Amino acid sequence: MTEAFLQYVWQHGLLEGPLSTTEGLPVVVERPGRLNRDAGPDFFDARLTIGGIQWAGNVEVHIKASDWKRHGHDNDKSYNNVVLHVVYVDDAEIRLESGKTIPTVVIASAIPEQVWESYDQLMNPTQRCDIPCGERLKEIPDFLFKLSQDRLGVERMERKSGDVHRILQEVKGGWEQACYQLVAHYFGGKANAFPFELMAKVTPMGVLAKINNEPFRVESLYFGQAGMLEGELSDDYARSMQKEYNYMRTAYKLRTMPAHLWKFFRLRPASFPTLRISQFAALMSSTSHLFSLLLEAKDVSQLRKIFAVQASDYWQTHYTFDIESCRQPRKLGKSFIDNLIINAWVPLLFEFGAQQGNEGHKEQAFALLQQLPPENNRIVRMWAAEGVEPRNSAESQALIQRYTEYCSSRRCLECPLAFRLIKSRK
Repeated sequence: MTEAFLQYVWQHGLLEGPLSTTEGLPVVVERPGRLNRDAGPDFFDARLTIGGIQWAGNVEVHIKASDWKRHGHDNDKSYNNVVLHVVYVDDAEIRLESGKTIPTVVIASAIPEQVWESYDQLMNPTQRCDIPCGERLKEIPDFLFKLSQDRLGVERMERKSGDVHRILQEVKGGWEQACYQLVAHYFGGKANAFPFELMAKVTPMGVLAKINNEPFRVESLYFGQAGMLEGELSDDYARSMQKEYNYMRTAYKLRTMPAHLWKFFRLRPASFPTLRISQFAALMSSTSHLFSLLLEAKDVSQLRKIFAVQASDYWQTHYTFDIESCRQPRKLGKSFIDNLIINAWVPLLFEFGAQQGNEGHKEQAFALLQQLPPENNRIVRMWAAEGVEPRNSAESQALIQRYTEYCSSRRCLECPLAFRLIKSRK
């Protein structure tokens, strides 16, 4: 038994039979109140009739009545507007900070057995799995699952655009700078997201604007800022970049980041940060206004063309300095580019539309996700194993949101599917 479950059955009216207080007064719930997830009573603005008298106020829910005092509510004035105490076990008389007693209703016998069994089955599946309701997903009608997918897709978009908003606050509203940092972050992949973003932060866009038509200088700038051109270098290409960077470091008073932050371990060579830095340099040397360029793109194909860059000629035969490898075109793959569009550009476009009051940009953000194929990662494969296969990235994003925000932390009662699963029994 959990307090969250008691809150859930109270909120959704899942109690059976007439309710009455411990003193025998009948309780009629006209409105259970608004669930409060912050400090204070569990439900605000409830409407109740207790013993024939109408009440408007707050409701507090506990497993045991004695939890009221254990949680310190008896000394908290913010609980003085509580008009009903809902408990599973009545083991104590409770009072408000004002000294008044309040009615208590015990709901243990009012919870339908099928509701409790469905909840227990949801929280304790017979088979160990990462998705608690995996074995019951077939009980959900397709149209209900789709509706919940749409809701979670919007929820994920809003969460990610919130991250964009925080970056914008850091850079004082500069859209080009925010785009620059966000694209850099996702260029690094999971292993090197932080050092890539740091490299962008310590590399001023003003300096890039002065040299962006000179690919070698841009590449030298980034490798230098990444801390990879320090000390004695034996490779001719590395030494020439080091010479160029040392000049720019002095001329522009640049600050170099620590090289030890970069991770190579357990990465495929094609994902080494050296190649990614060269590819990022190619992208940034093609334009000094990346945000404006992306904003002009009308569809996925145009966006893919912008991101379709490849490493410089040296890196076509190297994964690291000094060690030569077979020549291969080291260009960004389609799935990597799509990942940049999904995680960097789409949330940025949505937030831009929100702040500019432009519904067209917000709609375009969702349209881009519908044009892109579904992502292929651990979470999406997990859903596929349960028979849920997304058709596009809008659907895969919704599944990722469902898992990361609800399944993985067992917040099942807050998931849009919970009501259907708890009311029904397998």
